[in-house]
Amino acid sequence: MENSILDSIKDASGASVDDSAFDQELILHINSAFMTLRQLGVGPEIPFSIESNSEVWSSFTTDEAILPMVKSYVTLKVRTLFDPPTSASLATALKDTLAEYEWRLNIEADDYDVEEGEEND
Repeated sequence: MENSILDSIKDASGASVDDSAFDQELILHINSAFMTLRQLGVGPEIPFSIESNSEVWSSFTTDEAILPMVKSYVTLKVRTLFDPPTSASLATALKDTLAEYEWRLNIEADDYDVEEGEEND
């Protein structure tokens, strides 16, 4: 499926797109990442979640400025939840990368709100 959120996360995780053994666990982690993004002000106003491989990235956002980082963020977030690294240095590096992505996405969301003429409290 073109741009399927679940399939792209599975592919990035090294799992076969055809293997559905871990789909429910991956979906749980993907939805948790989307909730974090929502709390950062990124994505649709209505809470977004997936239920299968039928949901696509453009359903979450069509903003091409943030979409690549959203994909990277969700992929890394799922990876750290689904298959945490055993190396402490790698775990720290992933945690730092996620924190930077959260900061950058939050800044981009704030900038977008200001450009759209919304109040930025």
